[in-house]
Amino acid sequence: MTKQARREAIEGVLFASPWLIGFLVLTAGPMIASFLLSFTRWDGISPFSALRWIGADNYGRLLHQDPSFIKALRNTGFYAMVSVPLGMCAALALALMLNQRVRGLAIFRTIFYLPSVVSGVATSMLWLWLFNPSFGGINFVLHSLRLPEPGWLSDEGTAMWVFIFMSVWGVGNTMLINLAGLQEVPEHLYEAAALDGAGSLLRFRHVTLPMLSPTLFFNLIMGIIGSFQVFTSAYVMTGGGPNEATLFYVLYLYQKAFEQFQMGYASAMAWILFAIVLALTLLVIRSSKAWVHYEGERAS
Repeated sequence: MTKQARREAIEGVLFASPWLIGFLVLTAGPMIASFLLSFTRWDGISPFSALRWIGADNYGRLLHQDPSFIKALRNTGFYAMVSVPLGMCAALALALMLNQRVRGLAIFRTIFYLPSVVSGVATSMLWLWLFNPSFGGINFVLHSLRLPEPGWLSDEGTAMWVFIFMSVWGVGNTMLINLAGLQEVPEHLYEAAALDGAGSLLRFRHVTLPMLSPTLFFNLIMGIIGSFQVFTSAYVMTGGGPNEATLFYVLYLYQKAFEQFQMGYASAMAWILFAIVLALTLLVIRSSKAWVHYEGERAS
């Protein structure tokens, strides 16, 4: 390496050093620490001298001796399985509508995107009022129509569906990404399909979906990751109740770490969550070869 090349390499490292230091201190360091803590018993407050190495006992307790952990995992899995497909379908439908050339389109785009930028706590308080069984707006409408008035968040059978409905209501980010993807679809493909006699449904099936598949692939991965990280709404609205019907995984992790001060146990939960999300992400990536189409690959 010449003197000039060595100097440029050093300067490059120096310019990148703020990010490297931040990554090591704020990301890699805590990850390594949590992995080591997952094999210990520690309350997170006492000095490190009180830390006790217990091996894989935390993982064994989680998988075999903690019914609340299984309940939280089952609740979160059900939420992800229902909310992600519903959210993707709703976001795609909204994007298709907002991709039309109609008057006042910018206003409608803003209205549909607005829920995704509202604070999580503010959104939770809004829905907490709407779904209140005594004086909430939704039951007021149902009462006016002489329809049954569910307990919503106080009922084990309906509480989870409230959170699923909230997730669909906040699909503004996904909708915006879909809209950007739709606007990148070449117009000449639609024209060629129309000349071949393809109607609206066939053009959607054979042109829109294949060209939009990379965008849908991205949204699916982000949706899966996000669905396993539900915390704010459950913490504010139900605290995991009633009877653990809305005990989400991250909420239970928070309770173990910062309410019951079982930091090693919570760290083990965090790494199990990491393994689950990683496995699901890799599964989606592996399946993408069958349904994700890139324009360059199709042309080649």
